[in-house]
Amino acid sequence: LKQVFNKDKTFRPRKKFEPGTQRFELYKKAQASLKSGLDLKAVVQLPPGESINDWIAVHVVDFFNRINLIYGTMSEYCTEKSCPIMSGGLKYEYRWQDDNKYKKPTKLSAPQYMCMLMDWIEMLINNEDIFPTRIGECARVPH
Repeated sequence: LKQVFNKDKTFRPRKKFEPGTQRFELYKKAQASLKSGLDLKAVVQLPPGESINDWIAVHVVDFFNRINLIYGTMSEYCTEKSCPIMSGGLKYEYRWQDDNKYKKPTKLSAPQYMCMLMDWIEMLINNEDIFPTRIGECARVPH
């Protein structure tokens, strides 16, 4: 395992962040949070007396909100022209299918794909049958 992290072998940081830049400041904050002693197991542990489904639902919605914020900050840089394909690198291309308007997997630009994806997730989160907001209601898993 030491060979993997040896500077002269395969693992090498591509670029160090220059002091005084915004990325350097973000890097320092990330490093500080990692060193803060935060116990991730304790953070996600189900509080006593709470429903596991409600706990998961809260975290799903929170995760969606955070991803939505991240997407919002980068969406001005990823346009129809600069990101004509929704891809995961050179090997993977994602296509949209919703059995409604897009009955077959369809090539979309990255902004179109992300918009469709975020709208679809929001629709699921707002569906009371899947994510009920009333106390004592149970969620139904969609088929």
